[in-house]
Amino acid sequence: MSDQPSERSSLPVSTETQITAVFVVLALVSTYATTTLTDSQFVPVAVLLGVGVVAPTLVNEWRR
Repeated sequence: MSDQPSERSSLPVSTETQITAVFVVLALVSTYATTTLTDSQFVPVAVLLGVGVVAPTLVNEWRR
């Protein structure tokens, strides 16, 4: 066995992953806020998908 750390473990997290992680946290906070502020079941789901999936995808594609 080699005592050297793998190359993959020493690499920093990619910028795309960081952007996605920030938007996922924002999506969870926004979903909680909309759940407490509205009685609708559609709005929190739309916010979760919009902020957690669509927004980071658009930002990452725009940065390319």
